[in-house]
Amino acid sequence: MTEASSRLASRVKLKDAHLVTRMTDIAEGLPDVIKLGRGDPDLDTPAHIIKAGQEALANGATHYMHPLGMPALRRAIADNIAAYGGARYEPENIVVTPGGQHAMFVIALALLNPGDEILVPCPGYNPYHQAAEMAGAETVHIRTSMETNFCVTAEMVRAHITPRSKILVLINPNNPTGTVTPPAEVARIAEVAKEHDLIVISDEIYARLTYGNHTVQPVAALPGMFERTITLSGMSKAYAMTGWRIGYFAGPPDLIPALAEINHAFAISTTSVSQHAALAALTGPQDCVEDMRAIYDERRRVLCAGLTELGIPYAEPQGAFYVYADVSKTGIGATLFCERLLREGQVLMYPGGIYGDYTDDFVRMSLTQPVARIREAMTRMKAVVETIRAETRAA
Repeated sequence: MTEASSRLASRVKLKDAHLVTRMTDIAEGLPDVIKLGRGDPDLDTPAHIIKAGQEALANGATHYMHPLGMPALRRAIADNIAAYGGARYEPENIVVTPGGQHAMFVIALALLNPGDEILVPCPGYNPYHQAAEMAGAETVHIRTSMETNFCVTAEMVRAHITPRSKILVLINPNNPTGTVTPPAEVARIAEVAKEHDLIVISDEIYARLTYGNHTVQPVAALPGMFERTITLSGMSKAYAMTGWRIGYFAGPPDLIPALAEINHAFAISTTSVSQHAALAALTGPQDCVEDMRAIYDERRRVLCAGLTELGIPYAEPQGAFYVYADVSKTGIGATLFCERLLREGQVLMYPGGIYGDYTDDFVRMSLTQPVARIREAMTRMKAVVETIRAETRAA
């Protein structure tokens, strides 16, 4: 390893990426693997969105766009945010990005200085940790558990605040746990943020995918929160557009210029064809979102029933398309469990440690396979679990 690569490796933790890569490599060498790992919908982008992209290409959408994003798209994003209970943004306060993950790094590099602290739910989406490291900031993990269904509470946030605290990240619904922070609790968290002068990144990319009576409270719409909140979202999940790489962030006027400048330096502008497709997604028929949500909901019920039959507890999945299950009662840790399940049962899922979990007890299962494949995955998982339990009893 060169000196430069050694410095990079010490600054950015790579073990999580290595684990994902190793699991993927194992899967590539096995037949008929049922993939419940990545957060990539198996459902196709709706036809009217694809058509809009094709027509845009045919009409010459192959050049740079406005640095902030196509004006019509930013207006549609503003209207969409407001339509679902969010704050009312002007188009000039919205920046279109090549995916939500890109936006995380832009925000971190713009707002965090070396020594600043960013508070992130644990477990939570791991690129937030990487973005903080790139900015030279410190990640403070707010540990959650089954006790609150892996939801952050206002008191948890308060307990982790120090004089160096600058940003609080709320991922709602949460990835990897699939849980939704109750609206009343979000309001209490907002009060803590105001009390301690925190900037809040409200990651609402899964907000259209909730189940039962669960709803997401947009943070920026709460009293006194517009000026201190950056709303982050995109089209990847609700419209099955992961490969289009199209996301956005919206924020107060005093923060957007600096954020927009960094985004411009990184990307110049977001891909033209993807912006035209995103415009069709937001302004076209929305029944496709409900159709996909209903499909995920059916899969959620089937997967949860299978876990219950196996005696494996899990957090109540209230949103997104994940189930977070505790496999520790099988007698082995989650990391080893995932590797054995892959090698012996040809089912791919990821251990919670990839998402910053401080235990090695939980696995994240994605609802990104048809019901028949999920049932088959549960059958395979049952055989592997029974083998592991038998070994544990014999030991």
